[in-house]
Amino acid sequence: MVEDKSLGSRIFNYTNLIILAIIGLATVLPFVHVVASSFTTSAELAAKQFVLIPTDWSLAAYEYIFSTDTLLKSMMISIGVTVLGTIWSMLLSVLTAYALSRRNLDGRRLIMFFIIFTILFNGGMIPTFLVVQQTGLMNTLAALVIPVSINAFNMIILKTFFQNLPAGLEEAAKIDGCSDFGVLFRIVLPCSLPAIATISLFYAVTYWNTYMHAILYLNNADLWPVQVLLRQIVVLATGISYDGATYTDVPPPEQTVKMAVIVVATIPVLLVYPFLQKYFAKGALLGSIKE
Repeated sequence: MVEDKSLGSRIFNYTNLIILAIIGLATVLPFVHVVASSFTTSAELAAKQFVLIPTDWSLAAYEYIFSTDTLLKSMMISIGVTVLGTIWSMLLSVLTAYALSRRNLDGRRLIMFFIIFTILFNGGMIPTFLVVQQTGLMNTLAALVIPVSINAFNMIILKTFFQNLPAGLEEAAKIDGCSDFGVLFRIVLPCSLPAIATISLFYAVTYWNTYMHAILYLNNADLWPVQVLLRQIVVLATGISYDGATYTDVPPPEQTVKMAVIVVATIPVLLVYPFLQKYFAKGALLGSIKE
């Protein structure tokens, strides 16, 4: 195949590179600014407004945030909720999606109608709060998981992905004596790693960013996930005693604390994403198209 080196082709390629470079910089520079601002001093941040490489490095914001063990405790709560919640949600989503992907399931269309209906309409905040209250989930970490156990959109993506798998795989497994659960766990799931990794990441990010549910259902500050605590740190960045723990006598500027809070809240997701990256782009599309 002869490579097209015409003038028009080169202009087109260079134009694409320039546009993609601009978009890439527009995406990366704000995050670099946030990280750099969290490591700079108040004077430099006030003078420059936009910092990419600090000239006067400072760890004051991080010392302030980690000045007590409260943040570490909240991070462990968030990690636990994220890990257990993701496993729980994936288990329910996979079982539901696999059952609904079987064309011989009685009432399949009616069940799908009710599931799709929940995407368009829901009870709202107050009815959900009353349900959580009446079921005894208030002030428990289960309140952050059970009310949002299954995301209908994620489940539908998995269902579509399972439907697109070759029917011969299931038939061969059934001939070899596999039960329905055997087909699911021995055949379907190993063939669905891209979709499983992608949906798991969706659920994990959702649980990690839990904020509103914690505000509504958790009155005990000892159970707050990291997002709620970080918000409180920003609001109360005055050095005043908070929940029996006194932060630094002279707190760093509020803007620097905000930047450090963003970094602390984002890093765990950034650490997980590289391990799922090879599955992410492929898995996000395979469940939505028919090959």
